[in-house]
Amino acid sequence: MKHTLILQGALSLALASSPAFAKLPPLGPEAQAKAADTAARTAWSGKVDAYLLCKAQDQVAAKYRASAQAAGKTVPAAPATPACADPGPYVAAAAPTEAKPIEASGAHSPAPTAASPPSANQPSSEVHPAPKK
Repeated sequence: MKHTLILQGALSLALASSPAFAKLPPLGPEAQAKAADTAARTAWSGKVDAYLLCKAQDQVAAKYRASAQAAGKTVPAAPATPACADPGPYVAAAAPTEAKPIEASGAHSPAPTAASPPSANQPSSEVHPAPKK
């Protein structure tokens, strides 16, 4: 009895969670730009956090050395470590310029001045003569 209740519960949970696996539509250009900016800001934030951690570790090590020397303990030489790299202020990536449609961009050649109408009132027999027999 218990086994069937557990099995039914697992089955109902699996069926209820199936919409979570639905495929999302592709992002538009604005959403892609916002996602890229968010990713860049997150990466920069990680660099700032690493820099602040490095500075804090240097301060703790300096205070430890000073207190150990004041207590008369022998302090080993500090190992050589790379200097803390300051990432600087956040600089947003340049927003892509909005692409103009081909008609408005001036990329095509200008239309020639019309000297005659685009179509003429000629009978079909003049335009398409009878096939040869």
